[in-house]
Amino acid sequence: MNTLTKKTLVITAALLTAALANAGDAKENFEKSCAKCHGTDGKGQTKMGQKLGIKDLTDAKVQEGFKDEEAFKAIKEGLKDKEDKTLMKAAEGLSDDEIKALVKYTRDFKK
Repeated sequence: MNTLTKKTLVITAALLTAALANAGDAKENFEKSCAKCHGTDGKGQTKMGQKLGIKDLTDAKVQEGFKDEEAFKAIKEGLKDKEDKTLMKAAEGLSDDEIKALVKYTRDFKK
């Protein structure tokens, strides 16, 4: 095996490892920061989710109703209604990359 092939394999393996780690981190972060309301399945059928009227993230129409940038901003800054009442707290302690991974993770709920 030549040096270029070895380098390519090492880089590919590193990227795959990082991708798998991000996927695992996103699931863990979702379960820690979001599942209380959204449920581990994204359907929002938790006690808190039902109280707040959480939308079903498995519904394709719900998914089409928001852009990744909007989801990112909601996770990073939280959501408030017109009367400035908090609807969703900001996810604390997450980097921008972790928030992007969370947005991607929520997209995977779509049926």
